[in-house]
Amino acid sequence: MKKSIIFYIHSITGLLSGVFILLMSLSGAVLIFHEELDSFQLPTIYPKQNSITTVDRCYQYILTKYPNAQISHCLIPEISHKPVSFFIYDLSFKKGQEKMELLLHPQSAQIIKTRGVRNDIQNNLMSWLSTFHNSFHLYKTGEFLLGFFSFVFLLSIITGIIHFRKKILSVLLFNKAVYKKNNLHQLIGVYALLFNMMIALTGLWMQRYVFKKEFYAIDNYTQTLKASTSLSFNFNKAYSNIQKKYPEFTAHVIYFAQSSKSKTALYGSFAGNAYVHSKNMADVIYLDSAGGVAKTRFINDIDVADRYDIINSQLHMGRFGGLGIKIIYFIFGLSGGLLSIIGFLMWRRRNNISKVFKHSSHKV
Repeated sequence: MKKSIIFYIHSITGLLSGVFILLMSLSGAVLIFHEELDSFQLPTIYPKQNSITTVDRCYQYILTKYPNAQISHCLIPEISHKPVSFFIYDLSFKKGQEKMELLLHPQSAQIIKTRGVRNDIQNNLMSWLSTFHNSFHLYKTGEFLLGFFSFVFLLSIITGIIHFRKKILSVLLFNKAVYKKNNLHQLIGVYALLFNMMIALTGLWMQRYVFKKEFYAIDNYTQTLKASTSLSFNFNKAYSNIQKKYPEFTAHVIYFAQSSKSKTALYGSFAGNAYVHSKNMADVIYLDSAGGVAKTRFINDIDVADRYDIINSQLHMGRFGGLGIKIIYFIFGLSGGLLSIIGFLMWRRRNNISKVFKHSSHKV
């Protein structure tokens, strides 16, 4: 009896979260190669020189073209044949309520292309897909659904472990008896068990805020544009000083100060960080209005509790390591979608068989 109840819960949770798992599995697997795939939608650049323009020059050029824009952040250029990305809010785009990405030439600093960040599927498919993966493009409703189905997915995995627990060892020991076509759902489930458990747990932890009452408070926030002014310091010079002080630190993203009281934040990573830490966002250095180091938040110096949230998101997104990690995440990431499809086909086949038996018993 207990076994049938567990199997019933496993079947119901699998069916309930089946479409969610399929969509999240496919989109998540593709997003592992976010940067590589996004490069196909970037302008082709044939640099005449290897040098890259400065952040200061790009920033100032944007102010001349968008004098009322609020400049949010930018990605620090690393190679000379890719454009420099700046993200701004401006009334000329979605009435200033959504970000716009400006792609600047890495040598001349001139704007060569603009694209939306949230809904511009034609020019920015990866960003559109990222928003879909995070909220289905349904804002708070989508965030709640993500949290709810993450819980259902986790429950489906746990009940699957309990129900098929006696066959797990047989699969891992390559017992020929279990390697049958009808056991494909079990085989995939076992081999991808740890990965899917990790994805479900980390995903649920990231969405835990949707189960708090604060999440349901009425949100009357409207983006208010604050026109950016010229940088109060020379960023190129400030960054050179940082590299002298922290030679193993490489910045990746700059979040610009939005007022005289706020600070400019440089997100990056130290070369000696543990393998699991993101190479782009693990460490932060905050700059004051003069370009000096105001404070730091290095991953190896913060409390374990705060570090857990950072590592949790890095594990979920696979934003650490290199190509090998991406390939592993891509392959195992597809397993959730395969399990949902095979599980549905098994349920439909079992359902059809039960109808046949019922029909036969009525005839008798």
